[in-house]
Amino acid sequence: MAFFGKVLNQQLVLLLLVLVGLSVKKLHILNRESEKAVSSLLVNVLLPCNIIHSFLGDIAVSAEFVKSCLLAILIAACIQAVSVFAGKWLFRAYPQEKQAVLRYGLICSNSSFVGMPIAETLYGSLGVLYTSLFQIPIRFTMWTAGLSLFTAVEKKDAFKKLATHPCIVSIFIGIVLMLTRLELPKFLSDTIYSISRTTVPISMITVGSIMADADVKSLFSKSILYYTFLRLIAFPLVVYGILKLLGAEALLINIAVIMTAMPAGASTSILAEKYDGDAQYAAQLTFFSTLCSIATIPLISFLFS
Repeated sequence: MAFFGKVLNQQLVLLLLVLVGLSVKKLHILNRESEKAVSSLLVNVLLPCNIIHSFLGDIAVSAEFVKSCLLAILIAACIQAVSVFAGKWLFRAYPQEKQAVLRYGLICSNSSFVGMPIAETLYGSLGVLYTSLFQIPIRFTMWTAGLSLFTAVEKKDAFKKLATHPCIVSIFIGIVLMLTRLELPKFLSDTIYSISRTTVPISMITVGSIMADADVKSLFSKSILYYTFLRLIAFPLVVYGILKLLGAEALLINIAVIMTAMPAGASTSILAEKYDGDAQYAAQLTFFSTLCSIATIPLISFLFS
C-alpha cells in the first residue's frame, strides 16, 4: 500500500500542475505563441538535461546492464510495431480524420512529458535511463508511421529528425559519459541537475495549457472512451502478460507497462492542427486520456509492481 500511496501522491501532484496549466491558459497568462515557446524549451533544453543527468548516476556498467539497455530498446520497438499495425485494425470503423488521430494516439503516448517524471519518482535515475532508451523507437515511429497519418513523409527527412532530435542526441551524450566515466566540472553537472529539476512542473503545466483548448462537452464520445480503455488498460495488460511469460527483468517490465499505460501525447493535437486534421477531437482525446490516467496509472503501477 505504501507503493500505491507514493504513485497516487505523484499523480495528484501532476494533476495540480495540470490544473495550473489549465488556469494560466484560461487567464491568458499563456497563449498559443508562448505555449509553443515553452514546449520548444522543454523538448530542446529541459528534457535533454533530465536525460543526461540520469546517465551521470553511479551506475555499474556490466555486460548484464548493457544487455538490459539493448533489451529495453528491443521491447520498445516491438511495442511500437504492434501499435502501428494494431491501430489499422482497431480503428478501421471510424472516419478518416478521427482514425488518423486515434491511430497516432496509439503510436505516440505522452511517455516523455508524463512518463519520465513518473519513472523518476518510482525508480530514480535508472527509471529515467530506461525510459530514455524507450524513446528511441517511439521517436522513430512518431516521425515515420505517425507523421504519415497526417501528411506525406520522406524517409530521409524522418531519419534526419530522429538523428538530430535533442532528446535522442542527449541519450548518446549520456551513454558516452556513462561508459567513459568522464566527470563533468561540478558547475556544469550542477547546472544540468538544476535544469532537470524543472522538467516535471513545466512539462505538466504545458500539458494543462494544451488541454485547456479541449471541448469538455464532447469528451464522452464512444470513440474517445474506446481509445482510452485500449491505451490505458488493455494495451499495458497485454504488454505485462507477454513480458512476464518471456521472463523479462522486473524493472524492464514495470517501465514497459508504465510507458504503455501513458495517455495520448500532446503532439497528437499539435500535428492535427498543423496539418489541418481534426485538432479539436485530438485535444479532447489528449485531455480525457490524461485525466483518466490520473486514476489508472497508480492502479496499474500497484498491480504490476
